[in-house]
Order: sequence, then C-alpha cells, then structure tokens
Amino acid sequence: MAWGVGAALLANTLYSVGFVLEKRALTRLPEVSVGRPAHLLRQVVTSPLWLVGSLALASGFGAQLAVYRTLPIAAAQGIFISGLVLLLLLSSRLLGERTSGRERYAIAAILLALLMVVLSLRDTGQDPDTVGGGAPAPLILAVCVPSLAAGLWLYAAAERRARHRHRMPTTGVEYGVAVGLLYGVSSLAIKGVSGVLPDVWALFRSPYPYLLLCTGACGLVMSQAALQRCRASLIVPVCTTVTALFTAVLGTAAFGESLPSEPLRLALRVTGTALAVAVLLLMPKHDAQPPPPQPTEPPRELIPHES
Repeated sequence: MAWGVGAALLANTLYSVGFVLEKRALTRLPEVSVGRPAHLLRQVVTSPLWLVGSLALASGFGAQLAVYRTLPIAAAQGIFISGLVLLLLLSSRLLGERTSGRERYAIAAILLALLMVVLSLRDTGQDPDTVGGGAPAPLILAVCVPSLAAGLWLYAAAERRARHRHRMPTTGVEYGVAVGLLYGVSSLAIKGVSGVLPDVWALFRSPYPYLLLCTGACGLVMSQAALQRCRASLIVPVCTTVTALFTAVLGTAAFGESLPSEPLRLALRVTGTALAVAVLLLMPKHDAQPPPPQPTEPPRELIPHES
C-alpha cells in the first residue's frame, strides 16, 4: 500500500511537471495543427524543453502502472486528484497563467465532485484494498471504442468551431473533455496491462497494448495542439476530471473492484458524477477579450492654441 501511494504521488509530480514544460515549450514554437501530425511531431522534437516534458509524462505513465498493481482504482483516483493543486501552482509560477474567479469556483466544485465519486466507490461490504484483476475483452472494447469515437468527434467539432472567423478565443473546455476521454481509455488500458503482466503472450492477445497505441498516438497530437492554444491551468484540470471520472466509474465496474451497495454511496456516485458534468457544461467556453485601447489625449503643449 505504501509503495502504491508513493508511486501515485510521484506520478502526480511527473504529470504536472511534464504538462507545464510542454506548454512552455509550445508557446515558443510555431503554430501546430492536428491536420498535419507529421509536421507537428517534427516541430516539437526540435525543442529540448518539450523532450524533457514528454519524458516526464512517459515516466508518469510508468509510475501509474505501478500504482494500479498495488492500489484499487478508487484509491488511485483519489490520490491523482491532488496533482491538480501542484499543476495550478506550477502553471501560475512558471507560465504566468491566472484563472478567473468563476474558473476557480468551477475547479473547486470539480474537486468536490471527484471526492464524492471516490467516496462512493469504497463499499463497506468489500475490502477497500482489494485490487481487481482482468476484465473480459468484449466488455473493455464495448466501453473503450465508443469513448474513443466520442473523444475524436468532440475534438473535431471543437476544431471546426475554432476556425470560424471573429470567434472569441476558446478556454479549451471542449479540448479538455475530448483528450480526457482518450486518456480515460488509456488509463483503463494501463490498468489492464498491470493485471496481465508478466505474461507477455497474454498481453499481446489482449486489447490493451493496441488501445494504448491508439490513445498514445492520437492523444499526443491532440493534446499538443490544445495545450498550445489554451491555458494549461484550465485544460489540464478539465482533462484530469474527465479521465478520473471515466476511470473511477467505468473502470471500477469493468474490473469488478467495488460497486455501491448502500443508498448513501449510490447517491454520492450519482450526485458527484452529475455535479462534475454540470460544471463542465457551465464552465466558460471562451476567454474574455481584452478591452480595446483607450485613445490618449495629446500633451497640452502639443495642442495648438487658437489665435
């Protein structure tokens, strides 16, 4: 248990540092586009700072694999939530990003919703430390394939709206939800890999490595374009929220770790999920445009006097 908690905290740190470094590197690069993935990859790999950030993220995935081998999904998501605090601190200090009052309230509500979902998953009728094993491949595919399609569709729809002329700059909520769905599938795949290892033959007969390959390729391109356009202090919390909810609710059921059997815990899960979805829908979709510059009066000595 202690090793799992330590690995989860390490994964939080690696994820936060990785996202912030990638965001900082992307602000110095020319504009990238998901429509030109090869060009995007050529651009980002030329940045040493981006390479360090991507290495941190990859190490975070490795730490997450250790987490899922030692902790149940519910406990892991509860610890992963704490990474948002570090992310906001780093984005404020290193990126100079500031969140509005409405966005801070929304993030606080999201944290409350995630806490309610995590509490609902700890059923008193089961050992909370029980770690689930594998899940039927048809069930995993039934959960993951529609989610992948929904994430890709939502991202494409956000791209189409962003291309409209005279459109206000987006905050990135749609991008965060879309990428969060992909990372949620990736998180389930990592959980599946942790239950299959060290049987390599069984691993390649399962859908998990292929889901990781798909989500890794799509998520890399989509997340970089979104990070370059939007604030990390908003898009990453939204992405993390969707990923955590997806993994906690669907993953826990798919891997049979726990289900709410008490009315109170069932209410916590339903209310927490509804609150998170409502907050995501109500969050501002556009950044406020800066006010136009006010004309300044010329100095009095430059104003000609009437004769």
